[in-house]
Order: sequence, then C-alpha cells, then structure tokens
Amino acid sequence: MTPEEIADTLTELFGTSSVGAIVPNLWEVNTSAFRLLVLLSQDHTWLRVLLPIAPLQEAQSFLAEFLSANFDETQEVRYALHDGKIWAVFHHNSRTLVRGDFESAIARLVSLHQTGLDNVFNRLVESRIRQIIQAAKLQGQSLQATMQSLERFYAEGMMGEINQTPEGREQALTAWRRQLERLWNEI
Repeated sequence: MTPEEIADTLTELFGTSSVGAIVPNLWEVNTSAFRLLVLLSQDHTWLRVLLPIAPLQEAQSFLAEFLSANFDETQEVRYALHDGKIWAVFHHNSRTLVRGDFESAIARLVSLHQTGLDNVFNRLVESRIRQIIQAAKLQGQSLQATMQSLERFYAEGMMGEINQTPEGREQALTAWRRQLERLWNEI
C-alpha cells in the first residue's frame, strides 16, 4: 500500500475529522473511544498499526493470557508491551498488503480494544476453574461434592465479598455451578 492508499482507507473508515497525518508516514485516528496510530517505515516497506488496550498495571496479572491469546486467538494482530501499556499491534509488509487485509486488521484491532481485558480475564478464570476441577478429581471428589465445598466456602466467608448479599452469593454459586458442569467432563 502506498501512503496515499493508507490515508484514503483511513479516511473512508473513520472520516476526515478523525484522521490526521502527524508527520509524513505517521497517521493518527482519534475517535471518542480510542486513538489508533498507523506508522509506515521510512523506506515504505513496513506498516505498523497500534492501538492501546490497557495500562500494564491493570493487565499485569493477565500477561500469560495475553501471550496465549497471541498464539491462537488474535489472528493477524498481536498483543505487545511498550511504554507501560498493553497494545494491539499489526505489522505487515506494505508492498504486499492489500486494502481488504488492512481494513480487516484495523477491525480486529478495534475489536480487541473494545473487549479490553474481558477476554483475558475470562481465560484466567477458566484456567483457575480447570485447576479446581483437577484438584477435586485428584482427591476423588465428585462434581456434587466440589460444589458443596464451594457452597461451604461461601457460607463461611472464605469466598465471596465481605458484604455480599444472599442474592449475590446465589448468583456467584450459580455461575460456579454452570462453569463446573461445563468443564467437568473435559478434565
């Protein structure tokens, strides 16, 4: 893609009021929801599109999940760490990049931005539930016995929030039950 094609595509996707060229070969897309950067190398051979996801401080406990997502979920984009932030990044040889792939990468970046930490948090929770199931099975517990242990932990205040209402506790236990039932036979 040429610089002109990049600028035209960005303008068509986001409108002229959102797209600006900061310096030659560097575009910025500012919307009410995000700030996307598009960088073209000096020799015009490589294109990089960047979108911040979250401050590292908020994402620190999810770094393993971000790397796992890079392996099998993020498709043509990747999570990266730079300057104290987690970024969604797309790199491509600009000479072989076609408009459709550029638009698709931008859509994927925006999608990762919109989900923020939700996907990696859910991935972390699922891995913890899997660990609980493995531990329960190693101890010879059934699904029902594992659920009873969780109910006891909530009743004794070992799990849940300090001021959790009975309705909140029941919602949490329902979520536990649903996840345990969903994953029990996989492990």
